[in-house]
Amino acid sequence: MKTLFELKSLIGCGAVALLLGTACPVWAAASPEELARLGKDLTPVGAEIAGNADGSIPAWTGGLKLPFDPEKGYVDPFANEKPLYTITAANADSYKDKLAPGSYEMLKRYPTTFKMHVYPSHRTTVLPQLEYDRVKQEAGAAQLTPSGTGIDNVVNSTVPFPLPKSGLEVMWNHILRYRGGTVHRYSSMFPVQTGGSFTAVKREEWLAWAAALGNPDPNRHSYYLNLVRGPSSMAGEALLVHDSRDHAKDERRAWSYNPGLRRVLRAPEVAHDAPAQNSDGLATSDDYDGFNGSPERFDWKLLGKKEILIAYNNYKLNDRSLKYAEIILPNHLNQDLVRYEPHRVWVVEGTLKPGARHIYGKRVFYIDEDSWQVAEADEYDGRGELWRVHIMHAIQFYGADVPWIANDAVYDLQARRYIVNAMTNEEKPTTFGEKQSFSMYSPDNLRRVGN
Repeated sequence: MKTLFELKSLIGCGAVALLLGTACPVWAAASPEELARLGKDLTPVGAEIAGNADGSIPAWTGGLKLPFDPEKGYVDPFANEKPLYTITAANADSYKDKLAPGSYEMLKRYPTTFKMHVYPSHRTTVLPQLEYDRVKQEAGAAQLTPSGTGIDNVVNSTVPFPLPKSGLEVMWNHILRYRGGTVHRYSSMFPVQTGGSFTAVKREEWLAWAAALGNPDPNRHSYYLNLVRGPSSMAGEALLVHDSRDHAKDERRAWSYNPGLRRVLRAPEVAHDAPAQNSDGLATSDDYDGFNGSPERFDWKLLGKKEILIAYNNYKLNDRSLKYAEIILPNHLNQDLVRYEPHRVWVVEGTLKPGARHIYGKRVFYIDEDSWQVAEADEYDGRGELWRVHIMHAIQFYGADVPWIANDAVYDLQARRYIVNAMTNEEKPTTFGEKQSFSMYSPDNLRRVGN
């Protein structure tokens, strides 16, 4: 006997509603009156332009635009600033209303080493004007599909719902948010043992969004290719993912290349709560980039906006003069390198649906209003206990008008271990917007890349 969740996944909400006499959600597009706010009291992507009441969050004035020198990298424009204050386990209760539960727990769990240096807030997010134009052009028609597992009437926009009315709309804004059209990144990932020892997993990654490739498949929104370059025991492993605009029509497609077998294999398991590639079981596939893939296994509730302290403008953490051994410490990253600022976030709670399977029973996402990027995710086990704390260390790549991350870390509170992903300090520079072709993301090319 299929569960209601499985029936909806197989035949869609509308058919289930007809069979059972239930109603499907009705998703309303933004009205002309709402869209008229973009560029007036709201930024072109829907954030509040005004600062907050006490002045700790400033008004958005267009974001950070600076000349970029590839030889020097992303020089910290705020290097001369000093922390306004530092939060430790000793004074954490005084700031509890400004902390996500995961950050508060990290302070209490590691009282002698985990700290949060809080700096003046800078709203540095800016996108190219073309992206702003696309948001305004398509937001009036953009809608969730009846099941909520996809979006309709969106071709190019990276923020289909600048005035969100539901948790699902906020999550789709995060999934589709702008990251340069195409990305070519050399990075390292580190599963860190209890005592602080680690081995780098070196990767070369390519990402592309359908609009940047001429939208070769109307139900694909993005493509991902990953080649492992080290250590030698893993070198040559490769992964290819095609992600969907509507998972009810066509689920994510994934392939893996095994250098030992010299074969490309379909990899349908690369989704949801399957262990992330080379993560040593410390992260799920859908933990990558804060959250990715189909939202179908959770009921999403929009809890509103909140002012909290999040990791932001982490140029110091991204400094190319740093060595990984200076950043990665036992239990957590070197917190003297991490910058926190007050910002407004959307809070979305995902609760596992009846009949659905996932190792997380509940997830709470704190999503930056300016970039639509997950800033922190607190993830709970089936008993309701906080299990993992996922912190995204945000940065504005001002040479490319791309808000993204310096790196991100998933802290497993039960295992007392963590994994840090997308570190680039000792790697070749990341490039955005380079010309790519759909043929790069074919299974045939996956074999060539792995060889």
